[in-house]
Amino acid sequence: MAGGAREVLTLQLGHFAGFVGAHWWNQQDAALCAPTGAKEPPGELCPDVLYRTGRTPHGQETYTPRLILMDLKGSLSSLKQEGGLYRDRQLDAAIAWQGKLTTHREELYPQIPGLQDLLSAEGVLSSDGIWRVKSIPSGKGPPPLTTAAAPKPFTPTEDSIRVWSDFLRVHLHPRSICMIQKYNHDGEAGRLEAFGQGESILKEPRCLEDVEDRLHFYVEECDHLQGFQILCDLHNGFSGLGAKAAELLRDEYSGRGIITWGLLPGPYSRGDPLKNIYRLLNTALGLVHMSAHSSLVCPLSLGGGLGLRPEPPVTFPHLHYDPALPFHCGAILATALDTVTAPYRLRSSPVFMAHLADMLNFSGKKVATAAATIPFPLAPGQSLPDALVQLGGAAAWTPLSACGSPSGTCCFAQSVVLRGLDRACHTSQLAPGTPLPSPLHACATGEDVLAQYLQQQQPTVRSSAHLLLAPCMVAPPYPQLFSPGLSQHGLVVDGPPSGAAVESIPVLGALCSSSSLNRTLGDLARELTKLDVRRWASFLAAGVEQGDLDEALQELRSLAQCYRSGGGLVD
Repeated sequence: MAGGAREVLTLQLGHFAGFVGAHWWNQQDAALCAPTGAKEPPGELCPDVLYRTGRTPHGQETYTPRLILMDLKGSLSSLKQEGGLYRDRQLDAAIAWQGKLTTHREELYPQIPGLQDLLSAEGVLSSDGIWRVKSIPSGKGPPPLTTAAAPKPFTPTEDSIRVWSDFLRVHLHPRSICMIQKYNHDGEAGRLEAFGQGESILKEPRCLEDVEDRLHFYVEECDHLQGFQILCDLHNGFSGLGAKAAELLRDEYSGRGIITWGLLPGPYSRGDPLKNIYRLLNTALGLVHMSAHSSLVCPLSLGGGLGLRPEPPVTFPHLHYDPALPFHCGAILATALDTVTAPYRLRSSPVFMAHLADMLNFSGKKVATAAATIPFPLAPGQSLPDALVQLGGAAAWTPLSACGSPSGTCCFAQSVVLRGLDRACHTSQLAPGTPLPSPLHACATGEDVLAQYLQQQQPTVRSSAHLLLAPCMVAPPYPQLFSPGLSQHGLVVDGPPSGAAVESIPVLGALCSSSSLNRTLGDLARELTKLDVRRWASFLAAGVEQGDLDEALQELRSLAQCYRSGGGLVD
């Protein structure tokens, strides 16, 4: 890879993971295509960490995500399993059979016209059947197209989004999509509901061989593979599949970093006891097994808790979202993910995945929490010291791991990223002789300001901090969740709204090894203890034995004990 990028292979497992992943890849694509000046240096984030170069059968250069994606039958909508990028009309070969033919054609889901306009800007299918791909600003890809029309602004409506592939605007490699034909996405029958079902998928020789072939395809072309990131549903049977995938990666690629993001959709209701019990069991088993095989595990959710009792969803001062819509929840979690993963995607002086995990998972602490301020509240003309003083302590951060409020908890170690602020506002611009409102206003660099702020808030915590100029891209098809008081670049403005859609935002995000996990994991263990699993025999019949549950319960208790607080309380 150019520049010696430390490559990462992404595994995306499950349908809610598909929503988060589609927004994630759209944001990467938007950052790649953002206009830059000819004299500007390369961006801070290296796209080669996540993307790979390749060629179509016609020799056309491509730039696609280094991705293996697994979902259920019926989840692709109008997206083809082999993708559209490597389309070759010669693959429609003549059929040798000369007898009578009967064609059975599955009804296609309707395509979304606005999204097709966006995709047409990525490339066009010419009359000779060859996909002509537009150039990538980083230098990847063929000469730019001059015939493709500029896309019209497009924001999908909630009614038009059925599945994640309805709004994915990134072209995938034919080796990316792996469909699980044994289970259905729609309907009440044939669902992937239990941990044991997910585990059994990678125990089937044919499926295991297929996944291993895809892994080898991507890994063998890497020069400096740093590891794997797994985006995985935690609430359904994909929890078992994710645990088994992490085990496979650990066994085959020992020494590489494996960071697993356990994804949970928005709040749930008590209306379906069976579904809620399954969710509780899948979450507990997933956290235990994923933490055993991963370098680090972080649950991500906009819900207020992991237990059976519904908790209200988290709120953001400048966001208005519907917690029942995966399209909305996936966008917010993808924005947080795009921020907290920045350290191992940096072009210069990256913190490799294994090192990031080592900083957070000492003393058996294999689970981390995430939090973010989306967007980071900065007004035009305001400096970073002013904004941080106004922001206050940890209560200003929105927790994103279903662990409740951070108040009264302590943090053992944290990795913090603040992105999207112009360099001119990094330090105080007070006139000489003006009394300093806080010690932050005396710092000489933005990095010093952020480090000083973290030191003030939590003096005994090991902190790693990064300050990046690049904002988080939220252009369509990202949903317009933002309050009217935000500018086009996500700044908090006074006065009447400008009417311009928000296209990028500053974000403050953190991964933390927190004592809140003692309470969260402990409560999860106590709820499982009260549960008579024999009443839910169908869960055991799916492949998990009573002894497996008892062992997982003990491991969950032990994991919770790793996070007993010993000082350094968060206000």
